[in-house]
Amino acid sequence: MSMPKPLNERRSGTLADLSALVYSTDTGRICPDCRQPVAQCACKAQKALPQGDGIVRVSRETKGRKGKGVTLVKGLLLDADALTLLSRELKAACGVGGTVKDGVIELQGDHVETVMERLKRAGHTVKRAGG
Repeated sequence: MSMPKPLNERRSGTLADLSALVYSTDTGRICPDCRQPVAQCACKAQKALPQGDGIVRVSRETKGRKGKGVTLVKGLLLDADALTLLSRELKAACGVGGTVKDGVIELQGDHVETVMERLKRAGHTVKRAGG
């Protein structure tokens, strides 16, 4: 049986990376990426909008969901906060539950037409994707 590796050899990076400051009594929480106070974090400003062709694709899918259909909205060029807000509006309009995963809005049930209408009214270029 071999001996376990020391902590500094188990993970990639240096020992200094493993012992990064996460809280300071002077400034509060510290961002682990830019090592600035969270209120002055430079990482938030650097996050770019998702790339795409500007066309929102709305589809219905049942794959991997035990036969339950969901409506998927892909290709929205919005940041995470705006995507969550739009998701909330669409869920309320359709009267269903849903979530946002990896920049894709998922709504429970078949609501492709309702979602397309709402997005067109909001000024998006919308296409129906998949059958």
